[in-house]
Amino acid sequence: MLGPRPALADLAAERFDLIVVGGGISGAGILLEAARRGVKTLLVEQNDFASGASSRSSKMVHGGLRYIPQGRLGLTRDALLERERLVAELPDLVIRQPYAYVVRRGVFPGRWPLEVVLGLYDAMAGIRDHQWLGRDATLARIPGLAPEGLVGAMVYTDALTDDARLVLRILHEAAAEGGRMVNHLRVAATRQVEGHFAVEVCDTLADTTATLSATRVIRAGGPWVGEVAGAAKKIRPLRGSHLFFARDRLPVTDCVAAAHPRDRRPVYAFPWAGATCVGTTDLDHGEPLSHEPRATVAEMDYLLEFLAHEFPERRLGRDDVIATQAGIRPVVPSGKGLNPSQESRDHSVWPHDGEVLVAGGKLTTFRLIALDALAAAGLIDAAERKRARRTKDRLFRHPIAFPDHLGHPTEPLPEGEALIEAVTWTLDHEMVGRLDDLLARRLRLLPARPGSLGPLLATIEPLCRDRLGWDTARWHAEVARLTEIVEDVYGLPRGERSA
Repeated sequence: MLGPRPALADLAAERFDLIVVGGGISGAGILLEAARRGVKTLLVEQNDFASGASSRSSKMVHGGLRYIPQGRLGLTRDALLERERLVAELPDLVIRQPYAYVVRRGVFPGRWPLEVVLGLYDAMAGIRDHQWLGRDATLARIPGLAPEGLVGAMVYTDALTDDARLVLRILHEAAAEGGRMVNHLRVAATRQVEGHFAVEVCDTLADTTATLSATRVIRAGGPWVGEVAGAAKKIRPLRGSHLFFARDRLPVTDCVAAAHPRDRRPVYAFPWAGATCVGTTDLDHGEPLSHEPRATVAEMDYLLEFLAHEFPERRLGRDDVIATQAGIRPVVPSGKGLNPSQESRDHSVWPHDGEVLVAGGKLTTFRLIALDALAAAGLIDAAERKRARRTKDRLFRHPIAFPDHLGHPTEPLPEGEALIEAVTWTLDHEMVGRLDDLLARRLRLLPARPGSLGPLLATIEPLCRDRLGWDTARWHAEVARLTEIVEDVYGLPRGERSA
């Protein structure tokens, strides 16, 4: 278990072998791989664990089908092997899921290009389960799909997860291996002093500061890495946004993919946590990183245009959107002027001012990112990195069960007494510092079920106050902050909300 949040003074009294900056999927993976090797490691996160793109991704653990036509076979092969590892080891959190790619007359890709690409895709994963469905079988399998121009669908396998829960599961595993972690701890500066790093930090909950000590520092802070690297290496922040609908308004059981009618980019509609998620966009993000990213009106209309084309009978509009999410991918650009969807999702690791910086990568390949980061930091050699990449040893060795299958990506979130039990367990075991830590990332009521927040608050108030030591003023401040987050981060784009 993650245990209680450590006191800043206690952390300042220790010397760490490694401090990892960033509590998303990459940072969590680095912490786990380092702790497993006996490296005394502390992870620090300026907000909450998985509060960035690692809780606002497309929830897909996949090989990247579109990377094959781009010639990135190595990335696809690595991701597929990691997908198979996660499906085997975390069957309640990373589930094998059917994907149905809709094929329409005159729209690329057609049946036979998909057949060729998926044949290679399955071969690299060591399975073969893709199949072609004709027009009638496709309409029976995907109710409400537009029949005009429909040829059929290619059904294949990838996986879905609860992305924030996957990060938490990695952190639980790291804690069991001796890793340390703390959220809401912002790194203000680092400097090298007599062979070690002095890391100046600010506890944003207690408003206190301290200087931590470590022999090495690895930064895996997503797009924030670009702020540190400066001109040494550019980061291209790309925003991906999603819309969420009540399941009865868009009832799909497969991950349904089709080409957007405007630009032929693949867009997905898939079941997630009792709702239906649709996305993603892929745009350059020009806003300051200090501002929470949010879906724009243009992105919402782009995704609604896709739904109007593929599911016209549903007549889905802005009033049907129950929540949105937007995350920023820290992509390392090619420098070739590619459009966002053509940029590689491979990761990059490089030294900078004595530290190691990490950017790019995929949710699926966090373990490989971690090994490359540890090698760059001199904590493992090339032979160990190569052996670890190929190992068949289990990654998750400790039995940690979330309550009531919390984290299953397609089942509805718990309700009633089961929800209260999940709240209690989370407060006791998962280092909750703010109310949105609990409701947006531990329980995922945001974005999957925002309408349940109001009635729930009165029920959980005594639990939060008792277990977190909050007084009345702190509780009301947290509720006010949550209300703002619901509106400004997960709500409809500003100025376009329905009454």
